[in-house]
Formats: sequence, structure tokens, C-alpha cells
Amino acid sequence: MRSLSNIAWLGVKELRSLARDPVLLALIIWSFTFAVYTQAQNTAMELRRASIAIVDEDHSQLSQRIAQAFLLPYFKPAELISARDVDRAMDGSRYTFVIDIPPHFLRDVAAGRQPAIQVNVDATASMQAGIGATYIQQILTNEIRRYVSRTDAVPPDPVNLVVHLAFNPNASAGWFTSVTGIISSITILAIVLSGSAIVRERERGTMDHLLVMPVSPAEIALAKVWANGLVITLAVGLSLTIVVRGLLAVPLEGSVLLFMLGVILYLFFATAIGIFLGTVARSMPQLGLLFMMVAIPLNLLSGAQTPIESMPPALQTVMQMSPTTHFVSFAESILFRRAGLSLVWPDFLIVGAVGGLFFAWAVRRFRLSLS
Repeated sequence: MRSLSNIAWLGVKELRSLARDPVLLALIIWSFTFAVYTQAQNTAMELRRASIAIVDEDHSQLSQRIAQAFLLPYFKPAELISARDVDRAMDGSRYTFVIDIPPHFLRDVAAGRQPAIQVNVDATASMQAGIGATYIQQILTNEIRRYVSRTDAVPPDPVNLVVHLAFNPNASAGWFTSVTGIISSITILAIVLSGSAIVRERERGTMDHLLVMPVSPAEIALAKVWANGLVITLAVGLSLTIVVRGLLAVPLEGSVLLFMLGVILYLFFATAIGIFLGTVARSMPQLGLLFMMVAIPLNLLSGAQTPIESMPPALQTVMQMSPTTHFVSFAESILFRRAGLSLVWPDFLIVGAVGGLFFAWAVRRFRLSLS
């Protein structure tokens, strides 16, 4: 009971210290409100208002129909430019796509030949380049078919594909990026808050005060974990309710309570990383450098940005040992696919086991650093 009392009062001290730090408070508010909202609203993974130009060297009825076929919201109205301006326009990033219709294109199509249309793509905009090139190919094919068949009805394809989009019928990127933004913020803030708490105690000299008190290093570490974990948990709950469900109108089909239990379990691992980095770093700048070396790879390789299956096999094996990977997996399964505990319990078990082992190691490292 005395140990629990020490942990509780040390945690209250940590909360008071955090309340007097306006920079960290601003970081927490920003990460779970404005950052989530702007990421969901402005990070487009689909094609939207892509700039396109056409070099019409044929000046035929078919080339004019092709130029008028690119419509909003996928493409901006196509602009006509000359062939000599293509390189300068592409180098200046004026257009993402430039279509060059060659001379005598209509004559070759009517004669049954297979003329080539050149499509120049600015692949520095990689997301739009890949999707847009496919859209352009479909639009060109449909317009040529309509003109050749002399009807607005597009001839049916030999195979009819019926696509069903599960869990996100409109393929809205904001539904995905809002939740992944919260997941990334959990990892980042858990490491920053717990690590900065250790470094701040050392820089201010209050660590020496704690050492002369009848408290153990494990109690100090646990106090920092529950205090910072409580702040992050409350921030996540408010962000899901106010920002994701309220402002962004993202329907969360699964159990938010089960997700919050997973967040609490994952925080033992994330805060343990912060405690470990806090014992290695001797100043806040050093903590920031170590943070970039650890947190950024964890987020980028966890599956929140790109699927795990698209990574090299060796890297997939390594990342399966990271609780962050399993946290992303069960978070998306719960919130989007309505998965219950019967489906996500293996991920919960791995997060708890690896997080517990790493937390014990971080506390041992913390104890050695104090001694």
C-alpha cells in the first residue's frame, strides 16, 4: 500500500509539472486536434484536381473530344499548349500530365491502325502519377471507342468486374488518415512525454531530491508511466469523439472501449521507450535526436503508412516483433472492421508481452543510471 501511495503521489507531481509546461501542453493539443484534422482533410491519396495539358497536333474532331473528356473533380480543365512548350512546362511543374496527340491521329484510327498517344507524367507527384495514368488510359480508350462506334454507349468489356469497397464505400482517404494520425501521435507523445520527464528531472536537479526520498526507481518510473499515459488516453478519447466523429464525421463501427483498452496496453511499451531514451540522453537536444532515430522508423514501418506485405520479407519478420505493428493492426481492425476481442487477442497478447519485457528492461536501465 505504501508503494502504491508513492506511485500515486509521484504521478500527481508529474501531472502538476506537465500542467506548468506550456510547450508540451500545446504539443498535446495540436497533435490530437489540428494535426489530425488537417491530415485527414488535406492529405489526398486519391486523384483530385490534377493539372493536365494537351498538345493537339491533329486538330480533329476526335482530338477535341479527348480534350473535353477530362472533367472535375479528378482533373482540372485541360489546357492546350504547343509541342515546344512541353519540356519547359514539365520542368516548371505546371502540369502533372501532358498528352501529345500526334498528327493524322484520326486518319490512322479510322484506317484501323494503332497510333500511339504520348502521355508525359510528372512522377514526382507519385500518388497522383500512378492513379492518374490509369484514369487517362481509361478515358482515352472510352473516347476512341465511342467515336469509332458512332455512339455514346461504350461497348461492353468481355469481362464485367463488380467491385465492392468494404468498410469505406467512397474510398475516402480522410477516414483512414484521421485514425492513423491518432495512432502516430500516441507513439510520438508517449515517447516525448516520458523521455522529457526523465531529462527534465535531471536538468532541474529534482532527481537528486527524489533519490533521497524513500522511493524506489521502479516507483518513479511507474508514476511517470501512469501520469503521462493518463494524459494521452484522455487526449485520444477526446480526439476520437470531437475531431474524428464530430468534425470529420468518420463512422467508427467498432468498440471504442476495446480500442482504448488496447491504447492503455500499448502505452506501457511506448512510455518504456521514452524512459529508456531519457536514461541515455543527457539533455533535451540529445533526446530529440534519439527520438528521431527511434520513433520515425516505428511509425513508417508499422503498417500505418504502407502495408506490411509490401515490405521486404526480412523487414516484415523484424517488424512483427514490434508492438507498434500489432497496435496498428488491432486498432484498424477494431475501429474499421468491428473486430472483437476474439479476433484481436493475439495482437493484444504480443503487445502486452513485448511491452512488459521492454518496460522491465527500461526500469532496470533507469535504476542503473541512478546508481
